[in-house]
Amino acid sequence: MRDSQPIPNINIGQVYDQRYADADVHYEALGKLADFFGRNMPVHRHDRFFQVHYVKSGVVRVYLDDQRYQQQGPMFFLTPPTFPHAFVTDADSDGHVLTVRQELVWPLLESRQGLAQGPQIAPLCVAVGELDGQYDGEVARLNLLFDELRHEFADDRPGRELSLAALTRLIFVSLLRLSARTIQAQPARGEDLHIFQRFNALIEAHYLEHWPLGHYAGQLGVTEARLNDICRRVADLPSKRLVFDRLMQEAKRLLLFTGSSVNEICYQLGFKDPAYFSRFFTRNAGMTPGEYRVGKGAVE
Repeated sequence: MRDSQPIPNINIGQVYDQRYADADVHYEALGKLADFFGRNMPVHRHDRFFQVHYVKSGVVRVYLDDQRYQQQGPMFFLTPPTFPHAFVTDADSDGHVLTVRQELVWPLLESRQGLAQGPQIAPLCVAVGELDGQYDGEVARLNLLFDELRHEFADDRPGRELSLAALTRLIFVSLLRLSARTIQAQPARGEDLHIFQRFNALIEAHYLEHWPLGHYAGQLGVTEARLNDICRRVADLPSKRLVFDRLMQEAKRLLLFTGSSVNEICYQLGFKDPAYFSRFFTRNAGMTPGEYRVGKGAVE
């Protein structure tokens, strides 16, 4: 998964929700983060933060460094600080995403706690839906804790930070108790991952220029057919879909978090015809840009 380009470090508080830029705990529903970042999340890392994705429904394809996992929810994967990872979730996947400053988790990783052997833990990927019956109580507790955390994070009540820290530690206790059942990685072709990552980097750099697929393939030194085949193997998505999804991700972000008009957003995204942009958006979102902005409660 590594390339010559530096792996981006994403600080969720600063990039996604600046109200919590310095918070020790950040929570968001998986679906809402996917609306912002997209369902195809290229390789990245989170310096000084642990992150857990608890996918309740749908299939997720996870790449933890060079290890590949494909799993139906419910499942979770946990990434330690600085560890490179990427993932693709189904369009209907939902669940929880918890991002936690490392100092909050470190006390749980001391060997005397019996949960881990030290702070340098490996990433985890656990198929919750396939656990033995003996884990039913722990799974039920984990679900309850995530629900409580979601409510606590959304409210502004006295003792909020203390409550979030306590709930987060309890969640990590459950995650670590279940970590003994981590699933085995599936074989992945290193060259495919390398090309897929380079394709994502090119999309990020040039999606506003509306490059044709042939241009992307040429820059990668492969045919369009091979590029499409690689994207289907790695992400179960056609190559064109990945380009469209990046445009849609940015369109949704601009609709939700800026006051720009639909026509202004059209031109910011490199479209030359507002009517064509509206058709493109409607075809991919199932609603017009205006309907999406109203339905999602955009920030005015």
